[in-house]
Amino acid sequence: MLKIGQVYSAQKAHRKSVMQAMHGILAQPGQPSDPNDKKGRPSGTDDIGMRSLGPGAPSTEYFPFYAMSLEVGSTNAFATVGKETPASTTAIHAGKHDSSSGLSTYDLAIALQYGQGTGSAQLVKFMSDHVKMVHSPPYRNWKCILSAGTTSAFEIILRMLAKPDDYLLVEKYTYTTVFETGLPLGVKFAQVRTDKDGLMPNDLDDILTNWDETVRGSKKPSLLYTIPTGQNPSGITQPLSRRQEIYRIAQKHNLFIVEDDPYYFIQLGLYKTTSQVTEPPTSVEDYVKTLVPSYLSIDTDGRVLRMDSFSKIIAPGARMGWVTASEQVIERMVRGHEVSVQNPSGFSQIAVFKLLHDSWGHLGFVQWLAHLRGEYTKRRDVLFEACELFLPREICRWVPSTAGFFAWISVDWTKHHKVGLMSSLQVEKEIHSAAIDAGTLVVPGSWFLPDEGKSGMDEVFFRMTYAAASTDDIREAIRRFGAALRRVFHLQSQDSCSAVKSVSN
Repeated sequence: MLKIGQVYSAQKAHRKSVMQAMHGILAQPGQPSDPNDKKGRPSGTDDIGMRSLGPGAPSTEYFPFYAMSLEVGSTNAFATVGKETPASTTAIHAGKHDSSSGLSTYDLAIALQYGQGTGSAQLVKFMSDHVKMVHSPPYRNWKCILSAGTTSAFEIILRMLAKPDDYLLVEKYTYTTVFETGLPLGVKFAQVRTDKDGLMPNDLDDILTNWDETVRGSKKPSLLYTIPTGQNPSGITQPLSRRQEIYRIAQKHNLFIVEDDPYYFIQLGLYKTTSQVTEPPTSVEDYVKTLVPSYLSIDTDGRVLRMDSFSKIIAPGARMGWVTASEQVIERMVRGHEVSVQNPSGFSQIAVFKLLHDSWGHLGFVQWLAHLRGEYTKRRDVLFEACELFLPREICRWVPSTAGFFAWISVDWTKHHKVGLMSSLQVEKEIHSAAIDAGTLVVPGSWFLPDEGKSGMDEVFFRMTYAAASTDDIREAIRRFGAALRRVFHLQSQDSCSAVKSVSN
């Protein structure tokens, strides 16, 4: 009997998942998952098999969806997918009871019913096979589950692995949603400097070796978040040698690595050295050889949790991705799903399953990914060619990205005519406003800092993307940004420069 004032502590109590327990019983051999499904019962009997009165799920009879048909890009015509009328498409169809009629292992009745925290078994199987072929994690007890997108997955991970006032190690500049997710949970951020190859191993090691709990007000960090391929916002891709160095430091300091890699399959090659015409891969193995190995692929300890996303390679509206880690970590994440998103949308799951499993297959999937690489390479090249044409080199520097969606432009703010009177943040704001007035939207680098640059910045950066704008719009936007920079820094206009060159010639 509870005494007055006694409080039930959810943190100390261990409660078994009711949904997990019921699904476990119904998943036993011979138990039909649908009370109308006789499959799995011995022939000639109607009495063997579980009669489920457990889960409070609605009857699939009353789902008002009977079929779903989609037209998708054909593997033999990916080159025309971007056109209004592609050369050919493939029709995919999902019926309400395809599984009971033997047409498919996955149908609308299954997809639209309550699901497990792992996501649908059918799509999880396909993505697990994909992970094995692409990353081949070097330990046995890894697992893959579906997520409701990377932002959802990351928020659950922070709730699992961090407490208020804990520090999360991040690249000096990183994805803004990391801060927007972590700060409300009381997470603090320890920034690691980067160079042309990404996270600097010496700086990461120094931060951890010399960590002072008294000064920092918190224990030494145990969690590292990184975007290793086409990093957002810098566009930097860590080479294998750098990933191996960072992994060794993680082993030394017992760090757990969250590998957020939405741009892994948008690896573009070096600027102006990559042939625009590439043949589609003839095997998954050949395609994988062209990729920088992931942290997951070198994880011998089970200290990496990898987040992948369909947002950049299929469609962001699917709101779905996949997460791979050791089975112990995945089990905790499934529990997090059960009390939050449960699982991704059934419509998204069956659409992606039909696309990848029933239409493309694993080879078609990597051929699509290779096609995306070629398309984004062209866009990347257009943007950096425009930078060479229109940006004032006396104040601008950049390194063409080799993966992802972004260009990271450095502006020498110390050459501003009011450098002694204005801070770097004020100069950045002036440039941003001038660019908007000129009709170009770019993202200030301060937005990718935990405090948005309020504590001071040594450098001024702007992030641009070549992902969605037309090639004409990319060129015009860069031209306008260059003109805005010239106005802010009182530099000679490009038209004047061209006129001077014509006279001198």
